[in-house]
Amino acid sequence: MALRTILNKSDEALSKVCRPVEKFDQKLWTLLDDMAETLKKANGAGLAASQVGILRRAVVIDVGEGLYELINPEILDSSGTQYGVEGCLSCPGEWGYVTRAQKVKFKAQDRNGNWYEKVVEDLFARCVQHECDHLDGKIFTRLIEEYVDVEEENQ
Repeated sequence: MALRTILNKSDEALSKVCRPVEKFDQKLWTLLDDMAETLKKANGAGLAASQVGILRRAVVIDVGEGLYELINPEILDSSGTQYGVEGCLSCPGEWGYVTRAQKVKFKAQDRNGNWYEKVVEDLFARCVQHECDHLDGKIFTRLIEEYVDVEEENQ
């Protein structure tokens, strides 16, 4: 495993739509392992492949329930609303309030290409939506309704 460089929001790759993963091989497994290590080191909740410069539909998420790998994820259903603070590993120091669905049902493939479905809520749901936005070339700053002044919060 190796740490990958997380791209900054100004990098053009983050505005591109990612292509589906078609090969479930050692190259993908290495990417997923590297992304997991990078996520842990950065103390984040989720990381999309585009954030490390790979324009494929792959995401790793860890919100305290263990690591989840979502390959070719698709949100099937959503309900409710939650309004909360978000940040992004590609936008260090930027925080803002964003409205997201409270609960989402998604389908994705695992590292071996097997499809699975999961229903998640709260932070996990927020993270799935945030990372799927990355795969579609969208950064959370486009959704911020009110910025959080980090310096003011720390005083």
